[in-house]
Amino acid sequence: MQQRICEIVRHGEAGTQVTVKGWIRTKRELKECTFVNVNDGSLLAGLQVVIPHTLEGYADLIKHLTTGAAAEFSGELVPSPGKNQRIELHASHIHVWGTADPDTYPLQKKRHSFEFLRTISHLRPRTNTIGAVMRIRNACATAIHQFFQERGFLWVHTPIITASDCEGAGELFTVTSLNLAAPPRTPTGAVDFSQDFFGRHAYLTVSGQLEAEIMATAFSQVYTFGPTFRAENSNTSRHLAEFWMVEPEMAFCDLQGDMDLAEAFLQYVFRYVLEHCPEDLVFFQERVDNTVMATAQQMASQAFARLSYTEAIHLLESSGRPFEFPVAWGLDLQSEHERYLAEEYCRRPVIVYDYPANIKAFYMRLNDDGKTVAAMDVLAPKIGEIIGGSQREERYDVLHSRITEQGLDPAPYWWYLDLRRFGSVPHAGFGLGFERLVQFMTGMDNIRDVIPFPRTPGNAEF
Repeated sequence: MQQRICEIVRHGEAGTQVTVKGWIRTKRELKECTFVNVNDGSLLAGLQVVIPHTLEGYADLIKHLTTGAAAEFSGELVPSPGKNQRIELHASHIHVWGTADPDTYPLQKKRHSFEFLRTISHLRPRTNTIGAVMRIRNACATAIHQFFQERGFLWVHTPIITASDCEGAGELFTVTSLNLAAPPRTPTGAVDFSQDFFGRHAYLTVSGQLEAEIMATAFSQVYTFGPTFRAENSNTSRHLAEFWMVEPEMAFCDLQGDMDLAEAFLQYVFRYVLEHCPEDLVFFQERVDNTVMATAQQMASQAFARLSYTEAIHLLESSGRPFEFPVAWGLDLQSEHERYLAEEYCRRPVIVYDYPANIKAFYMRLNDDGKTVAAMDVLAPKIGEIIGGSQREERYDVLHSRITEQGLDPAPYWWYLDLRRFGSVPHAGFGLGFERLVQFMTGMDNIRDVIPFPRTPGNAEF
């Protein structure tokens, strides 16, 4: 019976007959046998298979069992005399499903740069590093769903195509069916989107938050987990054009409850990955970033610090540090400021709250001082902001004023304003960039290496 290699390596018993299917990672030929390492993606290490030279058709089989070939191995599990492996498979039957030319197969037994691997994204999941990333990514996603489902949240699917810009940033991808060679024009010469498929200018969404608020006013606690898009022409190691967001929304919830949930959420996810992906975390600890395990354990177990934005600015101003970007009340915190607070001052994750209203989005609740909003950011060592959230503005008049003050037209937000007219309640939520979480957890330098097929300026292949 075919079994996943992870189950065999962890729980397989000597004397058991098993069948495994996977891809050859390495091959070592000796006089009386050949050793191959086969991997089906379920585990970092793979399984060692011993092929005796007495096996029928041995010479022809060995010729086709090259790195990258897909094959099926049946035989008996026996205790392994090798280091760092408990058990191995002695093959009695082999079937080669797909060969791989050793002269042209790009993944040889050597270290490849991540830049090179991005050019072969159809093959890079077979490498140790990307394989480990994807297993941790999967564990994070599983933990996220489990966390919210255990707490009675409803998973909702918000639109990918939208007519509103949640962030007010203007960096959106247009969705259109118009003839781009000769689009219809208005009398002023602008593209006439009223003749487009949706009868208006439509975009790929940057966030499901506004629609999640609709659902929260019916189901109390909801969350989204889906793709979002940002047309920011950035080639840094921190930006993607297509990425995944996790966004819970809670009715009858204030900023304090929002911060409490964010802290519990991150602790839960890190505990889950520590329990379910220990080998992969150790791999990153040894090969990528020697602080990975300590960071994961800190995130999983240590209470987060909390500072108001005003307190944070005072600490930064009195730190004596020559920051590259200026520090002053009313300016947004930059990554260097966030990392100083988390890594050096607090030496643990920290939640900064009550930001100036003029640097935050229109939907964040205006505090009684009239100068700040009930917003919060979770700052983590090594990466800075990992979660951003707020209590949402539930008062119709205040929300309408905030929209117009930020130069936005209230008309497209009629339905959002309606929520404040019919059964409005205090409510709050936050957003987590999923790839940033995986990047932080693995210690990977570039966010393009924690998503299977990165979408960045000039790159939409695969």
